[in-house]
Amino acid sequence: MTVRSLIDQRAQAYANTNFLLSAESDLCINFGELQHHSRQIEKYLDHRGIERGQTAALMMGNGCWTATLMLGIMYSGRVVLPLNVVAGAEQIEYVIEHSDLKIIFCSSHYQQLLVEIFEKIESVVDIVQCNEDTGPVDLASASLTAEKNNSPMESNQTALMVYTSGTTGRPKGVLLSHKNVIAGGDNTVQAHQLTAQDRSLCVLPLYHINAEMVSIMAPLVSGGSVVISHRLSISKFWNWILDHQCTWYSAVPTIFSYLIEHQQSNPELGPDKTLLNKQLRFARSASAALPPATRETFESLFGVPIIETMGISECAAHILSNPINRSECKVGSSGIAFGNEVRIVDSSRREIPAHAQGEIAVRGDNIMQGYYKNPEATQQAIDDDGWFYTGDIGFCDNQGFVFVTGRIKELIIKGGENIAPREIDDVLYKHPSVLEATAFGVPDKNYGQEIMAAVSLKPNTTCNESTLLEHCEKRLGKVKSPKRIHILNELPKGPSGKIQRLNLQQTLTST
Repeated sequence: MTVRSLIDQRAQAYANTNFLLSAESDLCINFGELQHHSRQIEKYLDHRGIERGQTAALMMGNGCWTATLMLGIMYSGRVVLPLNVVAGAEQIEYVIEHSDLKIIFCSSHYQQLLVEIFEKIESVVDIVQCNEDTGPVDLASASLTAEKNNSPMESNQTALMVYTSGTTGRPKGVLLSHKNVIAGGDNTVQAHQLTAQDRSLCVLPLYHINAEMVSIMAPLVSGGSVVISHRLSISKFWNWILDHQCTWYSAVPTIFSYLIEHQQSNPELGPDKTLLNKQLRFARSASAALPPATRETFESLFGVPIIETMGISECAAHILSNPINRSECKVGSSGIAFGNEVRIVDSSRREIPAHAQGEIAVRGDNIMQGYYKNPEATQQAIDDDGWFYTGDIGFCDNQGFVFVTGRIKELIIKGGENIAPREIDDVLYKHPSVLEATAFGVPDKNYGQEIMAAVSLKPNTTCNESTLLEHCEKRLGKVKSPKRIHILNELPKGPSGKIQRLNLQQTLTST
């Protein structure tokens, strides 16, 4: 199976069934139109002289045609590279030069940024003006008579390249084959029992693996559909869900916190809870650990169950999920394996018993081909038996539920004791004034590392550092409590809304 054959199958079986829908307008693209547009994109790339296997990038916001271009480029046998438009000019410059891309589809929002970037680099790249709702401006008028490549596509051909965040060094280009991306979508389908009747709401950016694989690829695999918003709007969120009859959505913990805060501040503007409960099967949380206090408050306010999951770019997003039956879920766990194998290993990469803490390793059809032009990092990450070592730490219970406690590089080692930052995060989130929280380690001459934390507060609330320190000490004891808690207006986040713990650690340590 390839993305091409999958789109062809969907077009043959469900040609007139809508697949991509706009949250803000009446625009929609059915499966038959998706196939037609994908064939147009293939001819367009032929016409532009972009060969199969070469890389085409997207520098665009969310929209139906952003998703169409992403799928169409894969359909054509080229490699699609969604550029992280909020990563900063320096990182985008690096990715453009490192990826050897040949063409960039760029919307008007980012034209000036791209001009400034190309003033600093020497790469020669074809740039196509594009629109998130209508596609390339010259697609319809271009002469699309290039000779068709009739050679068959293979499932092991590269379909997608995504770059890691680069918070601990240069970002790495993750190569995912057609087999990988379809497996990533299928793992999500299995975990959430998705069918052709399900419809997701995509509010996460399409340059993030969560949106690409979970919100787009999973509905393609299941034959379902997806509503795409240009950008996240907390005030319009529930109207989009209800008006477009969405049955599920994927979000990050920060979005759940924002929805809670908006509802508590504006209870009269909340959704019809009875109608919402009849329509929305579940909300999916991913990309970062979900604080139990956030889950409890959200479910109490809206009556919608949150299914906690875990995903990673190198594994085409989805690797763990709690069961869709809420009574079988375990609070604080990222769930059990669906579609791949997961185990916990020690520093020698040997599997360890249940409840022992170690590194999380994954094996399955969703595991990446490797890192682009970085064989050393690939060899270090994937062993000869196909196990990928995630860099996340956690433990597994006797029922196979995995509990993620942090990243190896984020682990706090104070006086020889390993302390997981998430344990401190969860306590801070229990304070009624805290909107966002994150703990981290800083160098200390006596203990090796000392614990610090940063929080942002909910609007119209007041709280000081001493109150928060007392709150932590009562629940964690002196050893595990932060020495300092910084109260900030906002915590730094990545493109998916995930709080950047290491970024904050470096910033506050240097000031």
